[in-house]
Amino acid sequence: MIQKRIAQWAVMAVAVPVAAAGARRLSHTLEARRGPSGMTRLLTRGADLMRPQKARRRRFF
Repeated sequence: MIQKRIAQWAVMAVAVPVAAAGARRLSHTLEARRGPSGMTRLLTRGADLMRPQKARRRRFF
């Protein structure tokens, strides 16, 4: 029972932020190469849903 909770915590604490960062980086890379598209907006929106506070921290200057 405790092992299952630890595994769930590990997924939420490690895998979700890594997936959000990967989606965000992929979105920015694709936008830089090909310009904005529906797919890049979808990737960014998905990353924002997983980690909304990360979206506020990004600065362009």
